Amino acid sequence: MAVTVKGLKNGPLEISGGVTVLDHRGKEYADTGEPVYLCRCGQSKSKPYCDGSHTGVGFKAEETAG
Repeated sequence: MAVTVKGLKNGPLEISGGVTVLDHRGKEYADTGEPVYLCRCGQSKSKPYCDGSHTGVGFKAEETAG
């Protein structure tokens, strides 16, 4: 299965398809086998994962592929 990265409107990046998330030292985060939601707003208390903070800070991300 291919890795798919989807930018959710005004929300996180949804990544699915066997992704491995590493920290800046190369240590691997636990793999749940489910899609991963990565923070784009910078406000999450559980970085790199989204905790929904974007809704409270008015984060806007409405990019589209050209």
